[in-house]
Amino acid sequence: MFLTSTDLQAIWLTVRLAAIVTVILVLVGTPIAWWLARTGSRLKGAISAVVALPLVLPPSVLGFYLLLAMGPNGPVGQFTTALGIGTLPFTFWGLVLASVIYSLPFMVQPLQNAFESIGPQPLEVAATLGASPLDAFFTVAVPLARPGFLTASILTFAHTVGEFGVVLMIGGNIPGVTRVAAVQIYDHVEAMEYSNAHGMAAVLLIFSFLVLLVLYVWKPNSRNIVRRG
Repeated sequence: MFLTSTDLQAIWLTVRLAAIVTVILVLVGTPIAWWLARTGSRLKGAISAVVALPLVLPPSVLGFYLLLAMGPNGPVGQFTTALGIGTLPFTFWGLVLASVIYSLPFMVQPLQNAFESIGPQPLEVAATLGASPLDAFFTVAVPLARPGFLTASILTFAHTVGEFGVVLMIGGNIPGVTRVAAVQIYDHVEAMEYSNAHGMAAVLLIFSFLVLLVLYVWKPNSRNIVRRG
């Protein structure tokens, strides 16, 4: 059981993908989670359902529609082509966009739970002291929701590391470009290279266990952890 240079390349690509997706989702998911936690709009249920859709939608279905959207005839593909970027399928940044959508609920739901647990009182106190809503968000809500940010970031990173169906549909299997760790394991199994597959699988198994260990030891109450249907 050992790792080849191709395995290490796939692992590095996976870590890079997961890190970029996590940073993007912190920026994108935070305002969504804040709005869902604070709004009384009748659209809240519909938006929550859209955010949670990747939890129940088969990855191949999501990957298929993303492939159409990012293709030359899709709205995203036409937009990126007009910008001179070209189409995103079978590129690293295509993987990033697909992974952002696929991992969105793993960022938004823990953050929404964290914001809802704060309650209105701390923000009302900040308002009476003259803090604007934006000041209250950054100086009160964000510090109080820090455990939620940590949980959401760890879950998003780990979920992106373990992706297979969506990344295979969008990225294919290009070494050094779109061949992530899960796809590399699949390649080893197809080639009956079980020793190499064991090595890669062991790395992901140990990583997954450590992620769960950190979450459950650091926060025994796992209410903020996203659970699949």
